Amino acid sequence: MKMEPHHVALTVLDLDASQSWYARAFGFEPQLEFTLPDGVRGAMLRSATGARIELFEVAGAGEGLTHADPPTAMRTRGYGHVGFATDDLQGAFDAAVNAGAAPVWDPRPSPEPGLSMAFVHDLEGNLVELIGPER
Repeated sequence: MKMEPHHVALTVLDLDASQSWYARAFGFEPQLEFTLPDGVRGAMLRSATGARIELFEVAGAGEGLTHADPPTAMRTRGYGHVGFATDDLQGAFDAAVNAGAAPVWDPRPSPEPGLSMAFVHDLEGNLVELIGPER
């Protein structure tokens, strides 16, 4: 049986603002927009390399794990962060911050040999890891 990642999903406060941010920060483009029962709005976004993120806007959604740093997120069961690979870690980090991301960890060595990592918070405070070649 073949298994591979399909997408990651996040519930956000403002679907339009989040779509715009993921486009500005990382180049994600709308692939599909939809409405589900009970007024849930959604969108599937896709990067040029095929990574996909699904965003949901749900009235009355409760606050989740937001504005955490990596060690705090690891101490919470469930969603911790989403990670995106890039061939230009510093460029991706700078683009995210210039688009309004809050920097969490500047680029630094990753525990995985040969790679570097950085973390930012998206507009909603979700933890986003960027993974790239060793600096």
